[in-house]
Amino acid sequence: MQVFKSPKESLGDLGAQSAANLIAAATDIAVVVDPQGLIRDVAFNKEELSLELDGHGRWLGSKLQEIVTPETSAKVGELLRDAAARKSPGWRQVNHASPGGQDIPVLYSAIDIGREDRFVVVGRDLRPLAAMQQRLINAQQSMERDYVRLRHAETRYRLLFQVSSDAVMIVDASSNVILDANPAALALLDENAPQLLKSGLIGHFDAASATVIERLLADVRATGRDHSARAQLADGHRECSVAASLFRQESSSLFLVRLSSQAPAEGGALKATSILLRYFDVAPDGLVITQYDGRIIRANLAFLEMAQLNSAEQSRGESLDRWLGRAGIDFSVALANLRRNGSIRLFSTGMRGEYGAVAEVEVSAVSLADNEDQPGFGFAIRNVEKRLSSATGSQSELPRSVAQLTELIGRVPLRDLVREATDVIEKLSIEAALELTGDNRASAAEMLGLSRQSLYVKLRRFGLDEQAAEGEVEDE
Repeated sequence: MQVFKSPKESLGDLGAQSAANLIAAATDIAVVVDPQGLIRDVAFNKEELSLELDGHGRWLGSKLQEIVTPETSAKVGELLRDAAARKSPGWRQVNHASPGGQDIPVLYSAIDIGREDRFVVVGRDLRPLAAMQQRLINAQQSMERDYVRLRHAETRYRLLFQVSSDAVMIVDASSNVILDANPAALALLDENAPQLLKSGLIGHFDAASATVIERLLADVRATGRDHSARAQLADGHRECSVAASLFRQESSSLFLVRLSSQAPAEGGALKATSILLRYFDVAPDGLVITQYDGRIIRANLAFLEMAQLNSAEQSRGESLDRWLGRAGIDFSVALANLRRNGSIRLFSTGMRGEYGAVAEVEVSAVSLADNEDQPGFGFAIRNVEKRLSSATGSQSELPRSVAQLTELIGRVPLRDLVREATDVIEKLSIEAALELTGDNRASAAEMLGLSRQSLYVKLRRFGLDEQAAEGEVEDE
């Protein structure tokens, strides 16, 4: 520890009041104790910390070891012994019991102030540091979960890429160089992997078709829309259909090029269809196919689990809004957008299970056009409850931000929004009154302008006091 080299010249003769102000301002908690650990005086830097730890003024006259948790009381004795022996002050973490149920960690150090009968014990509230550490742990766990999901998704899509009966290639949009190709593409072009990769896509077609392919790629690059064309392979004996799609990966643009020969193998097509059906059934997200009016045609196992159904027969023919949507409005809004725009993405809503389970979900959906006048719809439903919260506020903050409440306008009736906001404010006011009065219900009721009976009713309503009846007898 480095101290002032000339304290008398720098600070002068500080009086007791100035020293007390300095200590209280520099620390969260300052306690004056005698050699036996009896508290003679105490100061808090924050009013809320004073109310939480010493709301009843019980610290004065108590021993410092008695106001900490039993497992950390030995550290208090070590602090006082070091101060009495005039050793260099060290820091030790001890915990105080909190009325809220969670211990409050404080880092303490005892200082010898030059009097044999007094020591000053200063403390720093470690809850902000603990909260930051917890957020770091949550962020790390969320990243690990996302990494695992991405790795599994990559494995699934790589499997689909490899077993697809169509020849599929990934092509660099700027140079038209083939970056990746599946086994079907190698077989169609009569090439092996080292020869095909890093070669130009145009070179695998004859001279007449090369111009067609160049124009096809230019149109896709300019418009961003899928296009297809017929082209002759370089061997001159086979014609195929070429379809190209543009997508971005990081900072580069790539083409997904699909080649289909005139006579595709029926066995390969059946195998690809079987793989896709298998993926539909075992996908980790809920997948549902519905009619134009929202009645379910087919649902996968993940959806059945979220809806708490035992078999697919229980969902077939039922309207999807039986399980999806809040307040009977969300699903109608989603269906209207689907019919108007053809797709929706990341629509936030709720999922209700058959036995009362509720989960927050994100829904993406697309119109499935067919030969009928009214197409069906495909829904992908993802449970998002385990995602890391974007902000970890204190327990006294509102559960919904203004932006989140604004998003619900049009999907949830106004009376429900007003009722939720009113309940939240009422609950927070009662909690604050109980905290300010040291959990004295009679005083809290008077502060809120309520009768004690009304306060007990609200405590039971909000789950703030499971033994409200016992507390009513005690207060009376």
